[in-house]
Amino acid sequence: MVRILYRNDNGLVQTTDNADELPALLAACRTRNDLVWVDLFQQADDDKQPARESENAQIAYILREVFGFHPLAVDDALAETHVPKVDDWGEYLYIVLHAVSWEPTFQQVETREVDIFLSRCSLVTYHFKPVPAIEREWQNVLRDARHSRRGPDFLLYELCDAMASDYMPCMDAIEDAMDDVQDELFERPSSDMLNRALRIKRAVSHLRRVLSPQREALNKLARDDYPMIDLKDRVYFRDVYDHYVRMADINESLRDLTSGSLETYLSVTANRTNEVMKALTIVTTLFMPLSFITGFFGMNFFGGATEVVHQLDPLVLFGITMATMICIPAFMIIFIRRRGWW
Repeated sequence: MVRILYRNDNGLVQTTDNADELPALLAACRTRNDLVWVDLFQQADDDKQPARESENAQIAYILREVFGFHPLAVDDALAETHVPKVDDWGEYLYIVLHAVSWEPTFQQVETREVDIFLSRCSLVTYHFKPVPAIEREWQNVLRDARHSRRGPDFLLYELCDAMASDYMPCMDAIEDAMDDVQDELFERPSSDMLNRALRIKRAVSHLRRVLSPQREALNKLARDDYPMIDLKDRVYFRDVYDHYVRMADINESLRDLTSGSLETYLSVTANRTNEVMKALTIVTTLFMPLSFITGFFGMNFFGGATEVVHQLDPLVLFGITMATMICIPAFMIIFIRRRGWW
């Protein structure tokens, strides 16, 4: 699916989904102070393989033949398996960013890769799934032409800022879910609560793997010398970079919080196990003298039924038994002390 947003030098913003108009729009963009934003995305369902292959072929043709992007950059964009990064191809930048959303049902973070090509007069975005930040910015440009007046680099900043703003609700949702787990931790710890805590920890780790490279990508856009980004617009990317630095710190706090909650759960369950073992030990200790008495007086010393008992004096047999019962515990105590168990 292709949709095109074009702003001429008079400030008039128009949209079209006809890819055949792109060469003429790009030619006008290069000769005048115009702007072209092309948004490419997949529309076919996963089970419609021929339709998906047709869309991929159309998108690849637009990127390679119409815009003239390098085949390696196009292949990277279509692969959708890259961490956030910035590649300088001379006349344009190839940027990979990740938008995020929180799935409360499965308690996991869903990331959506956005591949961006930035040149002096055009901005190209490609994504496989719908990205709310792109849709909001698209509607903002249609509603107010001032969003596209300062060129594609400023439009890229607004898009980066819109994606950054989606991270905070995601982190707030993770923190709320973790608070619920902590409230349940001290009231009724269960295996279901442990599974939820592990899912949250996995979501925080996944978010950390995205935040760190995305922060560095924004740092490069804010500080490196790219001709596609105006010098006066770098300060805006620095502002987005500061947002990601703050969110990385919050993510580390969430990571410590989840790790602490899991350790607390293990401590609580260990204490409960100790209490159960203590109760069982007390019961065993209470019945031990009874077992000794019943076992001791159940032994037939003076009216034995075996030949050995008939041949030995009852007092001798009694003395041997008592010596054996004393030596065995003494031997066990010495053995336990030497092993360092007591």
